[in-house]
Amino acid sequence: MALKIPPLNPLKVFEVVARTCNLTLAAKELHISQSAVSKQLHVLQEYLGVELFRRERHGISLTQAGQRYGDAIAPAFESIGKATGDIMRSGSDRTLRIQTYTTFAAKWLIPRLHDFHTRYSDIAVVITNSVKDVDFDRDPVDMAIQMGNGAWPGTDTDFLFEDVIEPVCSPAFFRTNAPESAYPQALLRTRLLVSHYRQKDWQTWARQCRYEAEIDSVESMRFSSSVLTWQAAADGLGIAIGQTALLVDDLRSGKLVAPFGLPVRTGASYYLVRPQLQRHSHKVQVFRDWLAEQIASQG
Repeated sequence: MALKIPPLNPLKVFEVVARTCNLTLAAKELHISQSAVSKQLHVLQEYLGVELFRRERHGISLTQAGQRYGDAIAPAFESIGKATGDIMRSGSDRTLRIQTYTTFAAKWLIPRLHDFHTRYSDIAVVITNSVKDVDFDRDPVDMAIQMGNGAWPGTDTDFLFEDVIEPVCSPAFFRTNAPESAYPQALLRTRLLVSHYRQKDWQTWARQCRYEAEIDSVESMRFSSSVLTWQAAADGLGIAIGQTALLVDDLRSGKLVAPFGLPVRTGASYYLVRPQLQRHSHKVQVFRDWLAEQIASQG
């Protein structure tokens, strides 16, 4: 059997009148006139077919039915008010919750967060890691940084940068295994380091650069993440496929080198992903602006 719910505006007016027992105070709290309060009460009584209050010389008084009804609906309005306050605070508090990949967090975001905290010390950043696309109905986060084509239903996206890959290794590994630096293809006969979540990167790069025959049947070593794969490359275990944008710091410092100089676009890109219906919040806006500035400075 369907629940019988009266018109909500008259019900809210009655809740305030029942709580204050004063038309003037109720009108003030509701920001409407006393006549409007009276009209809404009349609508509710007509709907219920029950007398809820009586007019008296100095105002109104609730009938027994009105008192029982007022006592019954008051907790419901209190619960609605609390729930509304909680959900509004979750979008405007000083904690910024971001979901992204472990690799992106470790190699790009975390090394730059000190600058964000210096500028916005009142905003606490909480990072959660996941390889799944964000679901804002499921995941308790404000935004996500993830890779794809930018088309995720129910979200707004900001393009960050393209996914560009190329082989990387340590300088020592390069010198040892390709003594003639003009012919780095000798490196492809050593050991290919492969990340579990990016298993097709070697084939993608080799196909576009016409090195498919060179990597065919070459020994490989697999790791559970790109972070571990690149660490193995830095430690001289072999040559890995690097995501250029995430290895800017390692390449600039000389920890890793890109011996081929042949970057390849995979067709995917990194995006900042936000709920489409998210209320505008200061913490989200300042992080978006800061992120865009960091990417621009990266060149």
